[in-house]
Amino acid sequence: MAEFKTPVSNRTRKGKGGNCTPKIVIPPSPLMKQLGYGTGVNVYLMERFSPLHGSYKSPWAVKKINRKINDEDDEFKKRLYTEASLLKSLNHPNIIGYRSYTHKDGVPCLFMESGDRSLDDLIEKREEAGLGPFPPFSILKVARDVASGLKYLHEEKKLLHGDLKSGNILIKGDFKVAKLCDFGVSLKLDDKGALRDPEKCYIGTECWSAPEVLEGATITHKTDMFPYGLLLWEMVALHPPHVNMLNLSEAFSDEELSESFVEEEYYKVLGTRPSLPDTPLTEDYLPVLEIFYACTEAEPAKRPKAAQVVNILDSMGDNKEKTEGAGGDRKFLKMLHEDL
Repeated sequence: MAEFKTPVSNRTRKGKGGNCTPKIVIPPSPLMKQLGYGTGVNVYLMERFSPLHGSYKSPWAVKKINRKINDEDDEFKKRLYTEASLLKSLNHPNIIGYRSYTHKDGVPCLFMESGDRSLDDLIEKREEAGLGPFPPFSILKVARDVASGLKYLHEEKKLLHGDLKSGNILIKGDFKVAKLCDFGVSLKLDDKGALRDPEKCYIGTECWSAPEVLEGATITHKTDMFPYGLLLWEMVALHPPHVNMLNLSEAFSDEELSESFVEEEYYKVLGTRPSLPDTPLTEDYLPVLEIFYACTEAEPAKRPKAAQVVNILDSMGDNKEKTEGAGGDRKFLKMLHEDL
């Protein structure tokens, strides 16, 4: 899924250099394992050995600017510094923790708490193994954790994540906790939940983008809720939204489809609610599907707030005996529609 990375913004941001922390030393390569990459950056897992105690400490994730980036183009450096400054101000169990920001040989490095795996890695591995959709309890655990992180961002910090997708969700353990990461393109919100500066550019990633992004309409905190719904869909479909449209040739084996036609069909469906996969789903998936449908409404006003989703999922957890089976699912539907 490496092809779906945050695109480069042509807009520059105001900002100065970073706060160096010389005491942080990046270890030699044997203790560094590459975890992934994005536009202009590489992410590594840094093992930390303590000579004093003769043992390893908890590892950190390190995001470094790619050395191939032209030194004259400092957009990526500004973005990493912005992310470091922002991450340092955040404190929530469902948001990746800040550790430090420094430079190594002139290359900016952001040190963060390490998650075990990204959600998109887990989705890809499950699809390759032919295991089918994730169990509903795993999807709802991710749903609750991510919604909790978004509630904190939207209501307490007045921030739009701005690039919500499976690659920016880290999972610890066997779905013990899900954490939001990658705040390099986050945007400030006003007290009403709209962009504080309407001139700021929403970047995101196209196949996860809400319709208002693609239409150039007003961006609000509800813009995060559309890709939030798609996250849950991904855990059922096991691939990013709409990418199946790029394989139209498989459905038309008797005729040759031009690449331009395939791309045209793909761009037509961006910002829309993708269809459910053909895989049969039990009634236990009904709460997952209801959140997905509610959050992927075309009109932002019809989508729930992150806080509403958290409240409903918490109510389900507090009343397990009332939320088991079809009766519980109908109770969930009633709660969701009443809360909206």
